[in-house]
This record gives sequence, structure tokens and C-alpha cells, in this order.
Amino acid sequence: MDGASSWDFTLANYGQVWSFLVQFGLLLLFLMLGNILRRTIPLFRKCLIPSALLGGTLLLVVNIITKQFGFNLVDMRLMQVITYHCLAIGFAAMSLKTEKSTHKTKGSQVVEFGALQGGTYMLQAFVGLGITIVLFLLTRYGDQIVSYVCGVILPLGFGQGPGNALSWDINYTNTEAAQFAGNGSFGLSLASIGFVVASVFGVLHINIFKKRGSLTVRKPDPKKLAAEQAECGENEIPDSESVDKFTIQVGFVVLAYAISFGFMCLLGKLSAFTNSIAWGFNFLWASLAAMLIKFVVKRLRKGNLMHRGYINNYQMDRISGFSFDLMIVAGVAAIEINDIKNYILPIVILSIVGMIITYVYIRKVSKECFKGFEHEFFLMSFGTLTGTASNGVILMKEIDPDLRTPVSSLYILSNFPAMVMIAPLLFLLGFAGKSFTNAVIACCVFFVLWLCYTIFLFRRRIFKKRYKNTPVTVWTDEAEETAASTVK
Repeated sequence: MDGASSWDFTLANYGQVWSFLVQFGLLLLFLMLGNILRRTIPLFRKCLIPSALLGGTLLLVVNIITKQFGFNLVDMRLMQVITYHCLAIGFAAMSLKTEKSTHKTKGSQVVEFGALQGGTYMLQAFVGLGITIVLFLLTRYGDQIVSYVCGVILPLGFGQGPGNALSWDINYTNTEAAQFAGNGSFGLSLASIGFVVASVFGVLHINIFKKRGSLTVRKPDPKKLAAEQAECGENEIPDSESVDKFTIQVGFVVLAYAISFGFMCLLGKLSAFTNSIAWGFNFLWASLAAMLIKFVVKRLRKGNLMHRGYINNYQMDRISGFSFDLMIVAGVAAIEINDIKNYILPIVILSIVGMIITYVYIRKVSKECFKGFEHEFFLMSFGTLTGTASNGVILMKEIDPDLRTPVSSLYILSNFPAMVMIAPLLFLLGFAGKSFTNAVIACCVFFVLWLCYTIFLFRRRIFKKRYKNTPVTVWTDEAEETAASTVK
């Protein structure tokens, strides 16, 4: 009897046949319930709390209740796996999008946007690491020792969401020298708090400055939204052919992730150091693989070896949005309350301090470098660097629904410089967890890098150069039309 005939599809084989589908169905079910809560409870809607966060929190509460009756509704390990992979899938889809700048943008502003992201990450890293280093020194002779390195998870939880925070939480948990036992829940908790910070304080910012009269909320144009959804690039494939258009998009994303997996396997075989950085950066390798695919497709089209456009920006947005929604629900549901009982104090301190320094720093840079659309820029940056890019876009669209300011174009074009400036943080994560001395060295490096990025951002004021940037006026419709005609 062969292996295929030795089992069937009944509940006797629940683990092999039904387990994943049931868990996946739970994610989607509670995501929809979260959306219902958001639509029916005005407070959640006004605060722009993501439906995925509400759904994940509801699933977490239900799972805690069912545990009291001896039944585990949620497979924690599977939820962690989904969170880990969805981050990379979402980044791959975002990186595959064709970069279409709809506004005139300055190269200096693109680099400044990247420097802001790098500076914010470094600020969160050295402050977070500094806090837990101090807590470690205060508690190292007590019963509950606070790990010296867990504070560096702050920029991962706030800036990159549950996926990377979970990955490095588990990495440090498996590193004996780190003296850490977060088991993934510490990082997931910080990421979940980051979503709340992005939504609540982003909305507070809008309301406060709207009352002061310094913030203008534009009304959306329904025709423009409909046109964007129906937009097709040059010679794009139709929605339905021998292979569905959406299937092609998913195929490109899967190809990018497959290439990144092969690269991670190669790094894992080379040395202990490369193995330590391979698996924690799946989102980074997926992004680079997606960029490579996009470059190859572009060259093939220029050489007339590919005559049709296969990558659709709108559908790539849908794939990344779906991945990030699943990541949030699964990430919140995967929090194990017992694992964070001993880390309540550092989580509270890191969240409060992280929120304050992120808000103040981005606000200062927005006023300095992006005059004329500083509020739109602030909301996009603050939402992205405490939650995800989706939070940033949602907040920005509250006051600029038709994307009339150049913020969205700047964000797209700044991906590469931001990746370069954030890279030192990513490559020092493994180093910091190997010893207390390494953590102190990493903290100093983060401070120096933050100082360098900040000096660059405030160079005009520091060196008394005349401000030669966007005019100090609100980005009006006339300004948009002028920029559009210049691009044409």
C-alpha cells in the first residue's frame, strides 16, 4: 500500500489536513469581526484603529478564555510562522511595484526622507537599548533580571511591525548570552502597542492642529479614486486570460520569496555569522529579490523581449495589504500572556518613551525639511515608523485623500536610501545580543549614526545656509498642476 492510500481526509488526520485551514479561517473570520467592530463603534473609527488590530485582539481574548476550559483555540506556533512569512511577502509585493512619481520631487528631499527613517530607527534603537541596559544593571542581582538587549526590539516593533520583532525576539530567546525569554511575545506586544500609538496619536495630531487652523483637510475626489482603480499600465495583460491577472501577480511575489529563500540557504551555509543574519532578514532579502525581478522585467521590455506589462501596481497593493492584515491579526493572536508577565515594566517604559521621542523627532524634521506639506509628511512618517506603511498612508489620506502633495512620491523614491541608512541597525542586531559589552558598543554606534543623520537633516540651520526647498506655502491645487506639467 502506497503512502497516498494510507490516510483519508477525516478528523482522524486533523493535523495534516484541516489544522492550517482552520487557523487560516480563524484569522479571516476575526479580521472581519474586527472590521465590524470598527464600523459599528464610533470611537474605533474616529481613532483609525486598524480592523486587523481589533480582530487580533479579539482573537487573543477569545483564546485566553478558551484556555481556561482546557482548549487551545489558536496554534501559537503556526501564528508565529504566518507572521514571519507575511512580513516578507508584503515587502516583496511593495518592492515589485513600478515606481511612478506623480509629482515633481527633489533629490535632496528623497535622501532626507531616507535619512529621517534611518535617524528615527537609530534614535529608537539607542534609547531603547539604553533603557534596558540601565534596567539590567538595576535588576541583575534580583529575581527577575531584565535582558540588556531586549530594548533594541523597539525600532523593530514600532518601525517594521510584528514580523521582524517576532523574528529577533525568538533569536534573542535562543541566544543564551542575551538572558532573554520573550518567546516572541515581547516583540509582538511592542508591535501591537505601536499600531495603537500610530492610530491614536496620529488622530490627536490631526484634531489638535486642525483646531489651531494650521492643518487643512482636503475633500476627496471620487472620480480620481475610480480612475486609479481602473488604471492599466502600458500594454498590460487583461484581467482574465488563460491565466488570471491576479495569479500572475502572486506568481511574481512567490518567485521573489523563492529567490530570497535560496539566498538565505546560501548565507546559512557560508559561516556562523552569515547564518545569524540570514533568517532574521527574510523581508530584506525578499525586497532585494523583488527589485532584481523588477529590473530584469524592465530590461526585457526595453529590449522588446517582453511586449506586455505583467506587474500591476494596484493588485500588488492588494497583495501587500492582505499580507500585512494577516500579519497583524496573527501577530496579536500569537501573544502569550505568561511570557510577558516579567517584562511588563520594560514594555511600558519602552512604549511611552518610544512614542514621545518618535513624535518629537519626526515633528522637528518635518518642520525643518518639508515646509509646505509638513503635516502630510509627519502623518505618513509617524504612522510608518510606529506602525506600518499602511498606517502612514491611512493617516495621510485623512487630510490628503487624493495624494495632492508629493509625500507619497517621496516615500516610494526614498525606499533605497532608507534601506541603506537602516542597514547598520539590522547588521548590529546579532552582534548586540552576544554580550553585555557588545550591547553597550552597539548602543554607542546607534547614537553616533543618529547624530550623523540628524546633522545632515538640520545642516541648513547648523551651517546657516539659506533654505532652498519647497516654498513655505500649502501644497495647493495650482502647485500640483504646475508640478505635473513640469514632469510631463
